[in-house]
Amino acid sequence: MGDLVNLKRFKKRVARDQSAQQAEANRARFGRTKSERALHGQRASRANDVLDQHRIDGEDAS
Repeated sequence: MGDLVNLKRFKKRVARDQSAQQAEANRARFGRTKSERALHGQRASRANDVLDQHRIDGEDAS
């Protein structure tokens, strides 16, 4: 006789494996590396700083 297989466990394992493969594909397509995220954050921070430097404060700002 052959080995018994629990079909519920088998289906769950297959679904989990397919989900993991899909997640890996999505990470490769849409993900950014840590250095890319850090660079984007630095650029955004610098842009905000430059914008704030050109802000006019005081009574003449109206």
